[in-house]
Amino acid sequence: MKKMIQLLMLLTLVFALSACGTSGANGSGDDTLTIAWYPNESGADMADAREEIGKVFEETTGKKVEHKTTTDYIIAIEALANGSADVAFMGAQGYIEANTKNNKVQSIVVPSGPSGTLDDAKYNSWLAVNNGEQDKYKDGSEFKIDNIADKKFSFVSNSSTSGFKVPSTNIVSYFSKMDKYKDLKAEDLLEGGKFFSEVLFGGSHQGSAVNLLSGKADAAAFCDTCVANYVELADGEENTAGAVYKVKDDAAEPFNTVKGKEFSIISTTPVLNAPFAVNTETVNEEDVKKIKEALVSDEVMNNDKIFVPKDSGKPGLFFKTDKERFVEVEDSWFDPIRELSK
Repeated sequence: MKKMIQLLMLLTLVFALSACGTSGANGSGDDTLTIAWYPNESGADMADAREEIGKVFEETTGKKVEHKTTTDYIIAIEALANGSADVAFMGAQGYIEANTKNNKVQSIVVPSGPSGTLDDAKYNSWLAVNNGEQDKYKDGSEFKIDNIADKKFSFVSNSSTSGFKVPSTNIVSYFSKMDKYKDLKAEDLLEGGKFFSEVLFGGSHQGSAVNLLSGKADAAAFCDTCVANYVELADGEENTAGAVYKVKDDAAEPFNTVKGKEFSIISTTPVLNAPFAVNTETVNEEDVKKIKEALVSDEVMNNDKIFVPKDSGKPGLFFKTDKERFVEVEDSWFDPIRELSK
């Protein structure tokens, strides 16, 4: 019996190591491509959009696509880095972390801006408060973030670009000019009692927004694109301080618990768009080339299940307002985000 237990333990270890991926083979086998998705894109309401992207990969490579949805940023980042996923759609910070763990992880494309180029390939990191509370964060007619100190605050994940890296950098830069906070560091924002009274992590941008709207947090960081399927502009100008957004009456989970609730933006910062990244140890050079060429094609650009017309009211991963499409991107494009950690 003891030998049998030892044998089972050994087999378990072998299977666990095998799951981590091997050089030169796809993460789920030579005939399969596994795409990892962040929690933001893992919801049931995004299933059709994920499948449509999967079809592009399947038709291009002739391989079956498996979707690896996740509940934590780290799961997707580690999966791509260790080869148990072949491709991932991830924020700039997550990509940088995966690339640092394994330099065979390389970015291939990002969604462009309205111009169809990299010039405006940006989205927005928001700091938001519940509607009705925004005047507490104003100095005259100007919005200021002074009063977020000592409040209950929600981030997304410490691996999130727009849900932690960018807002934490901005907060430290702003407050460290004051004598009281001259020694403030980003690490001080990770737990309550150092700068905020309490710190929450939503696990996704949607989760962080719901932390705010449900009253768990006084203020929160999340991005515009990840909540676009669930909210609509109620007052003001989009992506500007003072704009008010309302949760749609038909909002899917997790916003179904806060339908009709409103929040106001008190700060907005442009952020580099998120890439599709590939583990070039598990995806061969020919397939990487095919995938890249397919994604930047006019056919994908004109696929309204991938680039959903913004005024259609339909949920999607990417939205079309003008000439949006996927464009090729090199690793060095993300250096401005790398600089935030120096």
